[in-house]
Amino acid sequence: MFPSPNTLYPLISGMNRTCFLKNIITRSNIVVGDYTYYDDEVDVRNFEKNVLYHYDFLGDKLVIGKFCQIASDVKFFMNGMFHMMESFSTYPFMIFSEECRKKYPLNAKFPFKGDTVVGNDVWIGYNAAFMPGVKIADGAIIGTNALITKDIGPYEIWGGNPAKLIRKRFSDEVIELLLKIQWWNWDIEKIEENIDVLTSNNIEKLRSIKSR
Repeated sequence: MFPSPNTLYPLISGMNRTCFLKNIITRSNIVVGDYTYYDDEVDVRNFEKNVLYHYDFLGDKLVIGKFCQIASDVKFFMNGMFHMMESFSTYPFMIFSEECRKKYPLNAKFPFKGDTVVGNDVWIGYNAAFMPGVKIADGAIIGTNALITKDIGPYEIWGGNPAKLIRKRFSDEVIELLLKIQWWNWDIEKIEENIDVLTSNNIEKLRSIKSR
């Protein structure tokens, strides 16, 4: 039987360097789906330390889907990192003085890119970093040390700094089918029954699941 998504350390070996991530999240502005795991060489609780400049008063969220695989030292930069760039100075005077805050122009705005969203079954390599507000679609792969500055499409492989599209994982036909069946939303029993298909690249077997 596959472990419950509420299991903290789900590996068969019992090692505690890998956790089902949702079980260690303490912040309400981070949402993680079932079975997404995080691996850390030192302590799995380092994950939240690597969600940077994430302030409740800004209202942005980090949303991560189901069955994602996240390596050590992955970093998410959130909207609190931004400074005003169109003014003559980028210095945030307003956060240090109420009197300074009152002098800010009425139209003064810090950049805000919205929520950062990672889809389902996304594999994120060691030390990858994400800029605020990016959207990562289902099935994507993010290479080691990649810096993600823009949205990524479904089942695309990206790498580099700044990251660029390397290639798509599958044909458009296969991608369309995978997005249609959304296997990550199946009951875990159905997933277990079809492990042989999900770990293959046999399109006919995939179609046979769809028709059941």
